[in-house]
Amino acid sequence: MKGQGIEETRLQLLRDVSGAFRPGVLTALVGVSGAGKTTLMDVLAGRKTGGYIEGSISISGYPKNQETFARVSGYCEQNDIHSPHVTVYESLVYSAWLRLPKEVNAETRKACFLSILIMKCVQSFNLFCSYISSFYLIIGQQMFVEEVMDLVELNPLKNSLVGLPGVDGLSTEQRKRLTIAVELVANPSIIFMDEPTSGLDARAAAIVMRTVRNTVDTGRTVVCTIHQPSIDIFEAFDELFLMKRGGQVIYAGPLGCHSHKLVEYFEAVPGVPKIQEGYNPATWMLEISSTAVEAQLDVDFAEIYANSELYRKNEELIKDLSTPVPGTKDLHFPTTYSQDFFTQCKACFWKQYHSYWRNPQYNGIRFFMTFFVGIIFGVIFWDKGNKIHKQQDLMNLLGAMYSAVLFLGATNTSAVQSVVAIERTVFYRERAAGMYSPLPYAFAQVAIEAIYVSIQTLAYSILLYTMIGFQMEVGRFFMFYYFILMCFMYFTLYGMMLVALTPNHQFAAIIMSFFLSFWNLFSGFLIPRTEIPIWWRWYYWASPVAWTIYGLVTSQVGDKSDMVETTGEIPIAVKDFLEKSLGFDYSFLPAVVAAHIGWVLLFLIVFAYGIKFLNFQRR
Repeated sequence: MKGQGIEETRLQLLRDVSGAFRPGVLTALVGVSGAGKTTLMDVLAGRKTGGYIEGSISISGYPKNQETFARVSGYCEQNDIHSPHVTVYESLVYSAWLRLPKEVNAETRKACFLSILIMKCVQSFNLFCSYISSFYLIIGQQMFVEEVMDLVELNPLKNSLVGLPGVDGLSTEQRKRLTIAVELVANPSIIFMDEPTSGLDARAAAIVMRTVRNTVDTGRTVVCTIHQPSIDIFEAFDELFLMKRGGQVIYAGPLGCHSHKLVEYFEAVPGVPKIQEGYNPATWMLEISSTAVEAQLDVDFAEIYANSELYRKNEELIKDLSTPVPGTKDLHFPTTYSQDFFTQCKACFWKQYHSYWRNPQYNGIRFFMTFFVGIIFGVIFWDKGNKIHKQQDLMNLLGAMYSAVLFLGATNTSAVQSVVAIERTVFYRERAAGMYSPLPYAFAQVAIEAIYVSIQTLAYSILLYTMIGFQMEVGRFFMFYYFILMCFMYFTLYGMMLVALTPNHQFAAIIMSFFLSFWNLFSGFLIPRTEIPIWWRWYYWASPVAWTIYGLVTSQVGDKSDMVETTGEIPIAVKDFLEKSLGFDYSFLPAVVAAHIGWVLLFLIVFAYGIKFLNFQRR
């Protein structure tokens, strides 16, 4: 743009935009590409992550507070983002669990949304009255979860898995209705919908618009961006908010029956051609308000609107709605989130549990690889644990430990990244909706991974320990299991951490491979610590794999006094050989045990705070 002579340092996307959206009125936000429709909706909903926002947004005359606004509003994104391995019904229950007031018990969430819910959200009758007047809500008996499913026609799909878009699960139209339902069960007063019919055929679009119309008829405020709607879809709206390229409003008012009010407004502009009978008013409206027609007619539709009687009526309406009702107070919630921290953790873990249980591509392959690799390594290193009388025997044992942890550990790191990346996209939507704080989400995903890794490690440890032939003692087996468990945990958390710190899992995979190569090089197997140049030994201690191999070998044979034959030297005790040649000191074992806890906690904390503070979503 600088090359085209633009001198401004910032591009203004919205210019002098003002208007009002009311309950029970379905408003279409329309404009050509680049008019700023989605930008305006993101600003109003508080979903904008970049740029500068100037101006004011008020709710019943009170300045909009985003934390409060998120509790009473819903946003249906154009891309229908949901956890793929939960059912439709579970998605709705989960949304209701986290977004409805904590006074609502599980039976009520699943059964009904009583009208007292709104009263529970406020602290005084005056505030309740303010809330009513703010959104002109018609408060009555609220909907059951099942009734929400009826409303959006999802009951036949109640137990269907959501799936991944374009891969499996719900169709595009069904996912769109699920997106609307997930917001409806939160009992919002205001719902924003970004192109709800985009990418749908005529039948699917009609079903979605029927859902939207049913939602408006419940007394909610609904605003939709629409791109090139058909006649049937366009005439389902009550009001139109039309913008032209450059972010200026050129019409904001009622459509009328068969869009006659819109047509009368534009046909009154000198030079604008009359609409042909049967022609789509939406298409005609966009054609005659284009930049080319403006230049041809030498008019500015934004200026015409600013000088019109319609504009003056809208300004009076805005002024009226922006004046607080005497004796009322601004809407306020005592807490940022509907549920407390423990409940958020429980709900997030509940969803992760169902997601992981129904993900055989991930967990099935993980356990298959565990048994397959365990048997292969067990056969290759069969009974090597009892052979420690030669130097080569000890090196074989060291190689067994090196292979056992690095091969399957790296597999865990790689496999978990795509799973975390998909869930992180869902997390962005849920966090913006004010469902929970980031830490419960992070802890829940780590907790469910810990359960599966514990089971994986137990099977792997039993296979390896018995086939390699280590000494059958409970204490030694426990130490073996502990080091393998902590190793697989920090490998898994390492993959999760990299996803949290990078924009996408492809970039995370590149960084993962880079550092895994160094972990491999400085693990203490390819070159023992005693032979690493002194200025590089610090990285040996910075390699988690080195600590694991240290712990595995030392816990199993590090205290042995059996004599071992070494090349060119007199036989010495196993423990002395390990300390002298490899740097493995048995007395250092407690520190190695503690270090594994440190590695796990380090990657866990970085993952949690990466999820909390880094947002790679650009809107």
